[in-house]
Amino acid sequence: MRCLFRSGAGFAALLALAACGAPAPVAPAPASPPPPATPARVTAAAARQVGADELGRVPILMYHRIAERPRSVYDRTPADFTAELERLADENYVPVTTAELLARRLDLPAGTHPVVLTFDDGDPSAFSLTPQGQPAPGTAVRILLDVAAAHPRFRPVAGLYVNEHPFGGDGRALSWLAEHHFEIGNHTRRHTNLRTAAESAVTTAIAEEDALIRQAVPGYRPATLALPFGTHPRKEELALRGPGYAYDGVLLVGAGPAPSPCSGAFDPGSIPRIRSQSAGEEAEYGSAHWLDVLASPAGHRYTSDGDPSTVAYPRSEGAVAPACASVGLAY
Repeated sequence: MRCLFRSGAGFAALLALAACGAPAPVAPAPASPPPPATPARVTAAAARQVGADELGRVPILMYHRIAERPRSVYDRTPADFTAELERLADENYVPVTTAELLARRLDLPAGTHPVVLTFDDGDPSAFSLTPQGQPAPGTAVRILLDVAAAHPRFRPVAGLYVNEHPFGGDGRALSWLAEHHFEIGNHTRRHTNLRTAAESAVTTAIAEEDALIRQAVPGYRPATLALPFGTHPRKEELALRGPGYAYDGVLLVGAGPAPSPCSGAFDPGSIPRIRSQSAGEEAEYGSAHWLDVLASPAGHRYTSDGDPSTVAYPRSEGAVAPACASVGLAY
């Protein structure tokens, strides 16, 4: 039997040869794509143009509950919380996690500023899931996702610091958070006052919650601890390391911005936070006040140079921390 086909290019010819019983030739492999271009390193002139200051201060905002009727200065209404996130987005802040800040994984667009959003106590108003497995309307995480959807550069990430049975005891919650790149942090199993606890009680309180997080999310390693009541144990180093746990950083309650992780003033064992607050008693320590300060010409705010491999800063800032010295760029 003769096989009749028009000699054509490519796939049709290969099929015809195979149908005639002849071995089909091996099709040539597609050409390899060219290697990606090496990104250009930021220059001193470019850093100066965007006002880069990667030794500047970073706001780490502290939240507890989202409530229509606040019971204390630690509560924010959904409207207040939404307005604060909108302000952050409008002022070119980009959320990062505490773990990313500590690891200096700050790949931000030039001219933007990092902000860390943290939630203590595992309250269901901060995060809960619907029966369908979606963040519940009105919760902090749902509001954050909605604001981020309207502002593409505003990353929907935050750190949630939990005790035993967080978010109403929903066993799905921690897995959802980990899968969606939120940070899960330790807040001790029973919200223990580490200042007044005996040394063995301190390490037990931290290690037990560490184990509960790892059990809920196999393979997850908690990287940071938020101190209940903002108080260190009498032996401060136990907040970072003890039998069964080791942390990269420890968060205070605090009342001001944190130094840059490349600043010589940065202490991973005592990282200050700012209470989210706009008015009322002690509002001068709250987020509205500090965001005003940071936005001022003398605010000394962390501003990205757009190059994650370089730490750019004005020469007037002084020396960069030793850990960042090899990538420092003074201008």
